[in-house]
Amino acid sequence: MLDAPTHSENRGAMRSLERGSAMPSNTPSEAGEQAQVSFYLTEKRPGATLGSIDGLGLRPALFAGYRDLTKLRYDFPLVLLHNAPDESSVQSLSGLFDGAFAEMYGAADGERLRSYSLRMECEIRAQVAGGAGGSLTALWDEAARRLLASADDLLQDGLRRLRTSLKGDGEVIDCDGALPARLLGSAWRTVQRKKAQRFRDDINRLIAKLADILKADAARSATGHSAESLKASMGSAHGDAFDFAAMSRLLTKASSSSALHEGRRRRIERLLSVLRSQEFFPAFNGATNPNETAAAHSFVFESCTRALEAYRERLPEMIEVAKARVMAELEIGSEYNEAAHDPIFADFGATGLDPRYAVAFPDYLVCLNARDMLPAEASALLDILSAGLPVKILLQSDDIVERSPIGNSNFAVGLRSKQIVTSAIALGDVFVLQSTSANLFRLRDRIFRGWATSGPALFSIFSGAAGNAGGIPTYLIAAAALESRAFPTLVYDPSAGPDWASRFDLRDNPQADLDWPLHELPFEDEAHQRISETVAVTLVDFLACDRRYAQSLARVSWAQGNGRMVSVSECLTHEATGVPDKLPSVLMVDANNGLQRVLVDDRLIRAARRCVEMWRSLQELGGINNSHAARLLARERQSWQEQAQRSTEAAAASPAPAEQPSALPPASTVSAPEPAAPELERPSDEPYIETPRCTSCNECIQINDKMFGYNKEKQAFVLNAGAGTFRQLVEAAESCQVSIIHPGKPRDPNEAGLGELMKRAEPFL
Repeated sequence: MLDAPTHSENRGAMRSLERGSAMPSNTPSEAGEQAQVSFYLTEKRPGATLGSIDGLGLRPALFAGYRDLTKLRYDFPLVLLHNAPDESSVQSLSGLFDGAFAEMYGAADGERLRSYSLRMECEIRAQVAGGAGGSLTALWDEAARRLLASADDLLQDGLRRLRTSLKGDGEVIDCDGALPARLLGSAWRTVQRKKAQRFRDDINRLIAKLADILKADAARSATGHSAESLKASMGSAHGDAFDFAAMSRLLTKASSSSALHEGRRRRIERLLSVLRSQEFFPAFNGATNPNETAAAHSFVFESCTRALEAYRERLPEMIEVAKARVMAELEIGSEYNEAAHDPIFADFGATGLDPRYAVAFPDYLVCLNARDMLPAEASALLDILSAGLPVKILLQSDDIVERSPIGNSNFAVGLRSKQIVTSAIALGDVFVLQSTSANLFRLRDRIFRGWATSGPALFSIFSGAAGNAGGIPTYLIAAAALESRAFPTLVYDPSAGPDWASRFDLRDNPQADLDWPLHELPFEDEAHQRISETVAVTLVDFLACDRRYAQSLARVSWAQGNGRMVSVSECLTHEATGVPDKLPSVLMVDANNGLQRVLVDDRLIRAARRCVEMWRSLQELGGINNSHAARLLARERQSWQEQAQRSTEAAAASPAPAEQPSALPPASTVSAPEPAAPELERPSDEPYIETPRCTSCNECIQINDKMFGYNKEKQAFVLNAGAGTFRQLVEAAESCQVSIIHPGKPRDPNEAGLGELMKRAEPFL
């Protein structure tokens, strides 16, 4: 997330960092070393050698290029488009402007239009950052008024053309404490509108069909066949041309046997009453059905307890409506059999509502904040999830650093939300998404997938809006929580597949295969030369943004710090015992982007160590650096080496057989020879396969069955290296699922594309 901004102003901010950071290389005094060790172990500051960071406005050094987010192009603000389908309803402001400009790309004044587009986008972003809200149209109009106050006609014409190309309108929202509820609530409403339309269309169809049955029956009844009814249906133009009394007698006699019996009529009337009065999705609007007066139920709650109560209260009505829909279908098809169906529908829903029918009804949305959640509320949340109810829960956390119950010696990061997320995943059928607000735009497809699931879903979101960051934007706090593994992104989707590998996903985390993400930090050295350093973003960088932990950080001059200071990530690679040889530090910048070295105490290091251990556990679950897979691979490699060694020793101990003359059968009857046992050492210019490790995937055989063959255990070996090309050998090596094919060196020096093929073959030599 920290590499998201792309606008050129970012480079100017980084140049400021370079100017403010000369780094002399003096040796710290012995007194300074003792003070540093004392601070690291006890958080005490003996003497005056260690400075406090209070009042310096320090922030992590990687934030130097993000001083003014209004000048940068990144994911925010977002625009929630009206009436757009699914994830396309959520767009970034930058993306919409890029789309508008793309329509005019190639115009003669294209560069000028691009400049106008960036100015307008920057102005709207500044409005939103200043607290303005509303629709994109309203913000555009206000921004245009400001820009055109003292501008020429060219700008006015350019903005008019851009506005014409800007597609859609909607609410503009920034990355702040209100973002999770506004964004996820909008996505929930988008999904529910589609569900409502399907439900409403079906209900309207059933009502119309049932009403037609009653109308047809009424037309066949004695009242419908009366002389007065027949005369009224014909109109006044032909009133004197027919004997309606005689016609009435004939029709009544002819249709008496086809009228509905009383039981069916009452059943259809009851079904119509249930379908018309249901309060889940109104069947008709007021203009179409004047008799509809009941308002639909509300499905948005701020309490799991209240949502659970509402679901229980409405369950009988849901069962009644679901039953009415099934019975209506049977009635419309004239398939309802009272003797067979009455007993079934008498007990319909006795054991709860079948998920096949429940999926048509609205999903409930519960928006919670972790700071307000009492034990009873947490219990109700788990009750909802474990019962498989169609409830989507947004659990927002503004502050994820929690004090230890035994005092200040330790603290936990995101403990409450992690416990709930872990419990939800353990249930097996709950969709779970955890992330920070800074990453929500990039997860919009996952969000809509979670809303569309038929069962329960949990969205655990860290907003970054705790207010303890001393002026650092909420977006950066949320991004730092993601980068530092304090609140990683994870998705558990039960519908994605039958196994854990399909369902659990960590790929939306930055550099997910590493303990900590790495970024390049450019700065100036003491000779004012531009250099750069690779910096890992750790939990300490996230905690350093929080003013509550300022006492765990101490500013150290470059002269004092050069002797034994190392990065936090390096410090975490070994467990310190006794008096440490190296002390952990982080790079931070002050208000002028001057680079500062900051000493970190042991309390933050312990928290960082716990954090990376939890991240490694998540990696294992996500199939990244999995210890079980590594152990299995090592065991298989050892087994293959031992088998190869035994084969080599057996071959060396066997005497060479005496030559015996023999008459060979015709060539067409000669079977492929069995391959020799694999050897530990093979010449690198000859192709070979580690045959004992072959999984019989058939990939190489499909490439060239003359070059590759199977032995009697159906494991591949090189049958005839000259029966194909070097390209086929390389392609087989690349397609091999277990990487056991070694293409060797090319036989034909004139084969086309050998240079490129040799490079491709290098990993398999």
